[in-house]
Amino acid sequence: MSHIKPLKLSAFALLVLAGCSATLQAQSSTSKEFIKAPLAVVKKAPVSENELKRWSHLDLIKDSIPGMSVDRAYAELLQGKKGQKVIVGIVDSGVDIEHEDLQGMIWTNTKEIPGNGIDDDKNGFIDDVHGWNFLGDAVHENLEMTRIVKKGDDGSAQYKEALAQYTEKYEKALKDKQQVDFLLEVHATIKKELNKTTYKVEDLSTITSTDPKVLQSKNIMTQIFGNAGPTFDPEAELGEYKEQVYDQLEYNLNKEFDGRKIVGDNPDDIKNNRYGNNVVFGPDKEKALHGTHVAGIIAQVRGNNLGGDGVANNVEILTVRAVPDGDEYDKDIALAIRYAVDNGAKVINGSFGKSFSPQKKWVYEAIKYAAKKDVLIVHAAGNDGYNIDETKNINYPNDSEDNVKEFTDNVITIGAINKQYGETVVAPFSNFGKINVDVFAPGEEIYATVPNNKYKYLQGTSMASPNAAGVAALIRSYYPKLKASQVKNILMDSGVALPSKVILGENPNPDQQPVAVSSVESSKTAKMVNAYNALILAEKMSKK
Repeated sequence: MSHIKPLKLSAFALLVLAGCSATLQAQSSTSKEFIKAPLAVVKKAPVSENELKRWSHLDLIKDSIPGMSVDRAYAELLQGKKGQKVIVGIVDSGVDIEHEDLQGMIWTNTKEIPGNGIDDDKNGFIDDVHGWNFLGDAVHENLEMTRIVKKGDDGSAQYKEALAQYTEKYEKALKDKQQVDFLLEVHATIKKELNKTTYKVEDLSTITSTDPKVLQSKNIMTQIFGNAGPTFDPEAELGEYKEQVYDQLEYNLNKEFDGRKIVGDNPDDIKNNRYGNNVVFGPDKEKALHGTHVAGIIAQVRGNNLGGDGVANNVEILTVRAVPDGDEYDKDIALAIRYAVDNGAKVINGSFGKSFSPQKKWVYEAIKYAAKKDVLIVHAAGNDGYNIDETKNINYPNDSEDNVKEFTDNVITIGAINKQYGETVVAPFSNFGKINVDVFAPGEEIYATVPNNKYKYLQGTSMASPNAAGVAALIRSYYPKLKASQVKNILMDSGVALPSKVILGENPNPDQQPVAVSSVESSKTAKMVNAYNALILAEKMSKK
């Protein structure tokens, strides 16, 4: 499932329920200092709007914000250098390839003649000019646990676990519906009182009514604004929250719904692999929001005064639509990875994941195929605030059949951080695990492209993953001789350390202070991706 959905529900519920200078140690590496863990960072001033839009590109030392030092890397390390074009595969919900801030950054299959209805390059995909859409006209889909439960009790442990999780998730969705309906009623009361649809927290202070319902609504909305931050838009975000909750009940958890019928293939037959179409943003461009945002984080045109800036300047985005509004099919993901590899991708971003993977071997084989072709896969850790080292919390796809030993070295799993360095720097929604999460990257309030020439803040490990993938693409552009496994290890080894203690996962009890633990529990590295450091290390390794 596209990671945006579980994040939104989880993070929003947290907002409602949670109470509705630097000292450096440095070492020399080539001619530049390799930034290591700062001992203390205090934000010098509130984050400005311009900083917020680009915070993931800023520098922990210069800006006191734990970004990836992208601006500093361009200014101090890449000035005057020319890199190679790198194709980045985006396996996601689709990408608006016509977006104004992605122009010139979209991959084109020069072996195809657009619109002639002929498979010119004889790869089995007709007119795949900018990628492929393995979902055809499908948009909504069940969760994998729903599909397993629908097939009936086969006596397996997988069925029992799927049924247990399905029951729990369905009951939660019903409670979420009650909550969102209540919040929409609160919002409607405020709108009526203020006589406007859109309002800010300062507007609430102008309410003088003594009506108990209005006062209660004012207090609740003030609390939400206090937790949600300056970019909170009640009309838009409550609307999105409603759509997500209602979609869960109508599609994701609805055992009577069949989202695959329209595709026309057999999802349980990997050899039945010629299906879908070439419309890479799908039947409804607005539904390509997630993939378009992911693409923008990597490839938005830098310095054009539109939206935000992409991390990588020498990339072409190859779109493979394989992630519906629900859980992706293993077959689609396996074929999507192979398609991206076969068409020249050197980095593939996967901002999706799920709890069950009945045909995981198909995906494992595709990952191994990518490894043989020297392709790095960057994958989001997931947004449940879980320790994914625990078997019950496995996040698929992964690179380990036993959740311990990796069978390949071309997959890197990314957790999410926020913009404030300290014990709370790991985003509460981010999954973690010292075996199965490799490193962290910015994933909270990330500003990037969404369909129809718009821009939006979104958050999740779905956003952290493309931030890391952008840095990987930079390395592969300027140091093309380095292998995928080397790039993975550079991203991990060159990161800036997390604070010695961090809070992991969502606080189960808002009335109590969460407990910080050693940051070594967070991931393999206990580090945050840093483009500046990564390029220094890449330079050093390439000379070897």
